[in-house]
Amino acid sequence: MEDKNNQTIANKKWQEKNREHARYLRNRSTARNFIKKQATVDDIQELETLIEIRKKELKNS
Repeated sequence: MEDKNNQTIANKKWQEKNREHARYLRNRSTARNFIKKQATVDDIQELETLIEIRKKELKNS
């Protein structure tokens, strides 16, 4: 039980120290889960369009 508590404390400490990266990982996980479990064909088509736009933006920056 104490190991689990220590791990929880360590996780919280890491998240506080790395807020931006933790937010990035959380958002990425949410997006992946949505695509895998809930997205409709229309959602996927829209996301493909948005992904292509984002790719072009990243290549040009």
